[in-house]
Amino acid sequence: MAKAPTVDDVARVAGVSRQTVSNVVNTPDIVREATRLRVEAAITELGYRPHAAARRLRTRRSSTIGIHLDPYAGGISGVVLDRFVHALTERAGERDMRVLLYAARTPEEEIARLGDLLEGGEVDAVVVTGTFHGDPRTGWLMDRGLPFVSFGRPWGEDDVEEPAHLWVDVDGAAGTRAATAHLRERGVARIAFLGWPSGSGTGDERERGWRESPASGPRWVVEENVAAARDVVTAGLAADPGVRGIVCASDSLAIGAHLAVTLAGRTDVAVIGFDNTPAVEALGLSSVEQLPERVASGALDLLMGENGTVVAPRAATAGAAHVLVEPRLVVR
Repeated sequence: MAKAPTVDDVARVAGVSRQTVSNVVNTPDIVREATRLRVEAAITELGYRPHAAARRLRTRRSSTIGIHLDPYAGGISGVVLDRFVHALTERAGERDMRVLLYAARTPEEEIARLGDLLEGGEVDAVVVTGTFHGDPRTGWLMDRGLPFVSFGRPWGEDDVEEPAHLWVDVDGAAGTRAATAHLRERGVARIAFLGWPSGSGTGDERERGWRESPASGPRWVVEENVAAARDVVTAGLAADPGVRGIVCASDSLAIGAHLAVTLAGRTDVAVIGFDNTPAVEALGLSSVEQLPERVASGALDLLMGENGTVVAPRAATAGAAHVLVEPRLVVR
């Protein structure tokens, strides 16, 4: 196996001292541009990567991003967050950062856990997931000056022009809008929306995409439960047999709708889910793909500066504080 290039190798190729290479890696602003460019070219040529552990000792930073791990609750749609955590870990590693998973059952318990991590200097930044209206975690993090980005909007009056903090999210409205448009292009005129009770930021966004399309169909409400979704759709189709398409807020609801349609012998009714999990793929149902890998990349882009280090907490300014990932419809 070839020996990994060292600082001395870079210094030799660039024609500079070992200290100059260290300065380019750790404090590039103090190096003249021509010298910095020459060292960076040598780093690229040799494929040199600074030793992460040594850098942590030198800078007294943990080079670690904390992220909450949801308790296992079974179900279907949790796979999306699993993919996000996996992608975040992989992409953070490419930037010489580590990911630390911590568990908590409630927002209050999570705040207590974050307090322990912050006091122990175990994390340099945090990724918050599952944001909601009045989320106490984000305010707590802002008060303590810990850099963070949320997977989920701040859910303020205007998260784009007046964002409360850095955030990355999937454009749920665009996803259901695409699903509804696809059904209409197939000649389906009456399209129902099967979603959660109002008040869920994510659920309301997904409903909005359906409402903004000329769907002309009923809105059916149900909690996140396959059997309950089956029963609601069974009753809904009996009351409104003209429905020919159902756009769902999640794959769990889509599977319930699919069961109802199948049991009723309504092969003329198309069902589209949201999350594109292996379960709907196995059933051959179309679904909206969230692309959590792009969400992970967007979160790291917001958290880390151009030099590949976590940036200090900064004001969330319009146009630079968020990444909104447009999902894609997977048609089956």
